[in-house]
Amino acid sequence: MIIQRVVLNSRPGKIGVPVAENFRLEQSTISDTIQEGQVCVRTLYLSVDPYMRCRMNEDTGSDYLQPWQLSEVADGGGIGVVEESKHKNFAKGDFVTSFNWPWQTVAILDGGLLQKLVPQLVDGRLSFFLGAAGITGLTALLGIKEKGHVSAGANQTMVVSGAAGACGSLAGQIGRLEGCTRVVGIAGTDEKCSILVSEMGFDAAINYKKGNVAEQLCELCPGGVDVYFDNVGGDISDAVISQMNQNSHVVLCGQISQYNKEMSYPPPLPPEVEKIRKERNITRERFLVLNYMDKQEASILQLCQWIKEGKLKVRETVVEGLENIGAAFQSMMNGGNIGKQIVSVSKATEGESQKYAPEDRK
Repeated sequence: MIIQRVVLNSRPGKIGVPVAENFRLEQSTISDTIQEGQVCVRTLYLSVDPYMRCRMNEDTGSDYLQPWQLSEVADGGGIGVVEESKHKNFAKGDFVTSFNWPWQTVAILDGGLLQKLVPQLVDGRLSFFLGAAGITGLTALLGIKEKGHVSAGANQTMVVSGAAGACGSLAGQIGRLEGCTRVVGIAGTDEKCSILVSEMGFDAAINYKKGNVAEQLCELCPGGVDVYFDNVGGDISDAVISQMNQNSHVVLCGQISQYNKEMSYPPPLPPEVEKIRKERNITRERFLVLNYMDKQEASILQLCQWIKEGKLKVRETVVEGLENIGAAFQSMMNGGNIGKQIVSVSKATEGESQKYAPEDRK
């Protein structure tokens, strides 16, 4: 069978800026027959995420992420529909997902590595399983629960950097749902800041490209900061940590401003900021959602319930076509997305859609 796939064409270098040309679309072939235990799937959606930047290096600097190999197919979070199955858990027409979905139009996968999806949980919006109802939502929810120490009635103020991104836009809303009384976001455009306040329920938002972030934080968080959901690192995080209260908490989710630099993760704080952190007993521990998979099922159900109830607003930036995944990755790394960055590879057929459409959408 002839398919299309995207491979790693070149490495940007540890301190280089990734570009679309680091990836290459090519034609390839896969077997027309599948073996026992295998499933043939057609790709519907692929996820591009900041963590993938380190997979472009020869060494990811991580023991749980493998580097992509030159001229080999890239992979990541994906969703597809089963075309043929020789695995007892799956039948033709089932929707499935995997953390290691190859960036290709059709694939033959080991059924043991796939997870069956229940589209009704998200009213048929399948791509949500890559974001708000998937690993991104889990990262936001469990990060806040496990490292944020948010408690209802404690009158806590939460600040979120990268607040209009996939994880940040959810984290601010979840912080509110978990009990924060004030939520302030930091983003890079006026449009993003407007969406955070008007759609996502943030109390205020700061455009870090305009004016002094520290001064605006001081004005918008007069009682200091109790919880900081950190997606960016760098100067913005230094400004936030400097205004955090005694015994407060940093949820160390990501450091996108540092991903094109050669340094350890998490990057060390400047000496003057580290001094503040120690004096005020501010926790800043690495958070890895994969360490909390025992809480996955209950957490996903909670996220889906909030989505269905309209309590968790979901934004996506969708790019059409596998051939555009490199450009989508480059744009996402430069802040071009609002909410989750998704690549739509193919559409579910009408028959497939009817299988999972909620009653009011049939």
